[in-house]
Amino acid sequence: MPKMKTNSGSKKRFALTGTGKIKRKHAYKSHILTKMTKKQKRNLTHTGLVANADMNNIKKLLCLK
Repeated sequence: MPKMKTNSGSKKRFALTGTGKIKRKHAYKSHILTKMTKKQKRNLTHTGLVANADMNNIKKLLCLK
């Protein structure tokens, strides 16, 4: 049986933490930022964690499950 391939798009977008959680970046930080306040843009800069509901799907994409 062949090896499972990691999804190329997801390996660029997600990263594992030391405790096994999955880090992600926030959306809406690429263009048309003039209508956003500084506070909104600053808060989108920080990384977030993937929700528990999406964890299984992303682990399959990353071949972690």
